Amino acid sequence: MKRILLIAFFASGLSACATSPLGRTQFMIMPEDQMAVMGAQAFVNMKQKLPVDQNPRTNQYVVCVAGSIVKEVREGEGEWEITVFQDDSPNAFALPGGKIGVHTGILRVARNQDQLAAVIAHEIAHVLSRHSNERASQQVAVQQGLNVIQAITNPTSQTGQVMMGVLGLGAEYGVLMPYSRLQESEADLVGLELMARAGFNPQESIDLWINMEQAGGGQPIEFLSTHPSHATRMQDLKQNMPKAIEIYRSAQATGKNPRCGR
Repeated sequence: MKRILLIAFFASGLSACATSPLGRTQFMIMPEDQMAVMGAQAFVNMKQKLPVDQNPRTNQYVVCVAGSIVKEVREGEGEWEITVFQDDSPNAFALPGGKIGVHTGILRVARNQDQLAAVIAHEIAHVLSRHSNERASQQVAVQQGLNVIQAITNPTSQTGQVMMGVLGLGAEYGVLMPYSRLQESEADLVGLELMARAGFNPQESIDLWINMEQAGGGQPIEFLSTHPSHATRMQDLKQNMPKAIEIYRSAQATGKNPRCGR
C-alpha cells in the first residue's frame, strides 16, 4: 500500500509538465483560467487594502511605461489593468489575469523610465512564465507528498514527528525556496529582453539593482533567501546584455522610442 501511494503521487507529476520561455521544464497542475480568477480577486483585495494614487502625472508616467511594455506581450494575453498604489515600499507586481500594480515607493529607486521599465518588465515576465501557477503547483505537490509520508511513518510516533520536522525543513529550503530564486532569475532575463523590445535601454537594469542595493542595505545570505543576491542578478544581466542591446537597437531602429518623462 505504501509503495502504491508513492508511485501514484510521483506519477501525477510526470503528466503535468510545461516549458518556460527560456526552455526550462516546469511542473504545473493548476488550470490557467483558475489562476486568472485568483489573480483578479487578489487585485481587488489589494485595491481595497491600499489607497490608489490619484496624482495624474504619476499615473500618466507609470501607464506610459507599462503600456509600452504590454504592447510587446504576445497576442492572446488579453487586456492589462495598471494601478498605482500609494505605498512607500519599493515594490511592484503583476498577477495572472493581466493585473499590474506599482507602489509609489518604487519610483524613488527606479529613477528614470528605463529603470521603471526594468521593474515592470520583470513582473510581467513572471506572469508570462506562469510562475504563479508553478509555485501554486509546487505547494500542492509538496503538501501531498508530506501527507503521504505522514500516512507511512505514523506521525504520532516520536520517529514520525522527527521525520516530519526534517521533511518540513527540507521541503522549504530544498524545493520551494530554490525554485523561487530560479524563477526570479528567469524573470530577470525574460524581462530584460521584453524591456529591450519595447525600446527601453536594458543597461539601466543594472543601475536599478545598484540603486536597490543602496536602498535595501544588507540582505540575508543567498541560500536562505527567496531572491538571488544583487551581485548574482547583476552578473546574470551583464552576461545577457549583448543580446539585449542588439534587441534594443533593433527596436529603436523601428521607431520604438518611449518618451514617458521623468
